Amino acid sequence: MANKEVTSAKAASAAAKVLSNPNSSKAAKTAAASALTQRPNKK
Repeated sequence: MANKEVTSAKAASAAAKVLSNPNSSKAAKTAAASALTQRPNKK
């Protein structure tokens, strides 16, 4: 069953910043990665 939840562009941008920040905690990076996996595929 597919997950219908989608992350907003603003949230995805924030998540990308967290992932690119070497000082981010492991928990923050895990949450950010989870948010990015919910982005819709660009066509």
